Amino acid sequence: MTDAERRSAADGLVHAELTRQWMEPITLTYENADIEDAYAIGEMVTALKVASGRVVKGHKVGLTSKAMRSITGATEPDYGTIFDIWFVDEGSKVSLSTLNRPLVEIELVFVLESDLGGPSVNAVDVIRATDYILPSVEVVDGRYSKRGKPGVVDSIADAASCGFTIVSGNPQQLTDIDLRHVAGALYKNGEVEESGTAAAVMGNPINSVAWLARKLHEFGVKMEAGHTVLSGSFIRAHPIEAGDSFVADFGQLGQISFGFTA
Repeated sequence: MTDAERRSAADGLVHAELTRQWMEPITLTYENADIEDAYAIGEMVTALKVASGRVVKGHKVGLTSKAMRSITGATEPDYGTIFDIWFVDEGSKVSLSTLNRPLVEIELVFVLESDLGGPSVNAVDVIRATDYILPSVEVVDGRYSKRGKPGVVDSIADAASCGFTIVSGNPQQLTDIDLRHVAGALYKNGEVEESGTAAAVMGNPINSVAWLARKLHEFGVKMEAGHTVLSGSFIRAHPIEAGDSFVADFGQLGQISFGFTA
């Protein structure tokens, strides 16, 4: 893609989010768009939002489980920037009119105590850089009118399809818990939709954060102290309808409740 095409795509994504007038997927408009184009578009979107007053609050990695990659046709995880307006309080009722095609996931969030980045970040580096972790819910959503080509190009350009996230108020130290064995269940209207363990996230969510740090380094980006990092869901994403109420139960880490209106 040319710089002008990338800029047009970035402008379109920002406009779609502001107006709820969803745009054609980038991969259907620009057949040769690749991951380098996607990240460049994502950076332009970030710059446009920051210029308008938004604040970068962290990063996310998605499609970390084989199940989700097989559904989307992706061959690797996706990743994107998280902004201040994408955090919603526990117990909130969110209007579906503000969303496009939302899906619910459950995952763990890392809150960083120090910067994290570089070409050889490993699990030890992640553990040292982490202040604490929190259970969370992510509502995945995008700014496109339809699904594009298989892969992660459209998603990466669009902040890894982040709609918003809800974090619990129950922080845990990494030294006090084995993340691989953290279990979570998603209840929809009182019925269990699905359950899983965090080991589904690349064997350990710590691994997904390390992968993300190395990937972002390829584009000259590091995660900063105070940033929130969404490490990836350990269940499949589930659809939402108006009137739905959800509870994400993380066992000893607590519960997160939320719902949706028309």
